[in-house]
Amino acid sequence: MAARIKHVAIRTTSSEKAQLMSEFYGSLFGMLHNNRISDGYVWASLSARGWARQAGPDHFGLVVEDIDDVMERSKAAYPAINFLKRPDTRPFAEIGTHDPAGNVFDLYQARPDTRTSEEEQPRHLSHLQLRAVNPGALAEFYQEVYGLQLEPRAADDTSFALTDGRVSLVIAQWNILDYADTGVARPAIDHLGFKVESLDAFKADVDELMESRPELFPAGKKGPTEDARMLEILAAGCPRGELQLHDPDGWLLDVSEAP
Repeated sequence: MAARIKHVAIRTTSSEKAQLMSEFYGSLFGMLHNNRISDGYVWASLSARGWARQAGPDHFGLVVEDIDDVMERSKAAYPAINFLKRPDTRPFAEIGTHDPAGNVFDLYQARPDTRTSEEEQPRHLSHLQLRAVNPGALAEFYQEVYGLQLEPRAADDTSFALTDGRVSLVIAQWNILDYADTGVARPAIDHLGFKVESLDAFKADVDELMESRPELFPAGKKGPTEDARMLEILAAGCPRGELQLHDPDGWLLDVSEAP
């Protein structure tokens, strides 16, 4: 059985930002379930970055049916991939591992308490996008070891979308030349994508929230030109989205209307 995308983790620039982001995602996407940020299928970890740690979308977590089998298959096909047992103080990250490009993710065993709602929420996480120098090689890795399925690709789509049946890991091309007019973003998770029941209703909610809670939409630090360029790169590099915006800490989001 294929692995399932269980969580995403975002390291914020401060604990105050983590609280604002919790309110932002709860207000706009309804991601407040059982006292944590979740759409009922994937939950989000929001915490301030530690010392010497980078802020931003940090990693994701995969739950698998047989963790020992996955580790054996990975070691046989990719002997350079390592697995690190996490301390008991991190109950939601049993094993830390990485892909061939060094992108870190959590791995843990499926249990009854890791089951999630079968009902899809009107607003929910649809994908996360990882930029890589060699996206094709990473796509093969996640298919071969974790059983994620490659979605059909348009002829002009250079990215690879791998789905667990509900949420997709999109692996897109990273090219430093894309960042000629702005700061260079490293190869990493570059945005989260959401589906909403109505794009018009979502835009109205954004406008209302901007009016009532302007602190959830901070001004960019690099000026309108550079900030706009990052949104342009996102729009050009991910054909899945119809609306691009930032969360309270400046990280990129991509929103589209569910069919």
